[in-house]
Amino acid sequence: MTYRPAYASLTLCIGLAMAPALTHAAADSYRYDPVHSQIVFSIDHDGFSRPLGRLHIASGWLRFDPDDWSRSATELDIDMTRVDMGDAAWNDAVCKPALLDCKTYPTAHFTSTSVERKDATHGVLHGVLNLHGISRPLDISFRVNRVGKTIYGLHTIAGFSATASLDRTAFGINGFPNAIGHDVAVWLELEGIRDSQNSTNDKEHP
Repeated sequence: MTYRPAYASLTLCIGLAMAPALTHAAADSYRYDPVHSQIVFSIDHDGFSRPLGRLHIASGWLRFDPDDWSRSATELDIDMTRVDMGDAAWNDAVCKPALLDCKTYPTAHFTSTSVERKDATHGVLHGVLNLHGISRPLDISFRVNRVGKTIYGLHTIAGFSATASLDRTAFGINGFPNAIGHDVAVWLELEGIRDSQNSTNDKEHP
């Protein structure tokens, strides 16, 4: 009977010691790095070529558990007003109401609904894309490139490469049907910086 208080104290100490480990085992949270994250798309131009355009991530977060991908999730905003077709006049034309209508719909938004793991490094992100004021399901195939510290050890980074395809007309983008294709191919190169309340270096870039 006299050992019960000591046993209880020992149990409490063990529980407190394990708490950080249990917290660490949870999915880590990241914020997208807009400098090292890029979205590139391609669409047919009257059968002559498939020009490339670029979009920028305005903001977003990522939760990733390398041990249990089903606990992972993401949400991000894409700045449509900064669409880059490599030519200022064409940028303006793409932003007009006949196409992206950037003034009315300045951002696109993607929210994940589930993550499907295929193998050790590949998976499919299922979610919903809101583009041009219309929401449609979108599947994004991705590869986990690396999760680790930068060369200078300033941050922990999660890096991914991903691809997707969509029909622009499904989002009400119907302009110039005889000159611009319907199917849009999308490539994403993404880096997330892990959030850390104990680090003052998270806002720096290597």
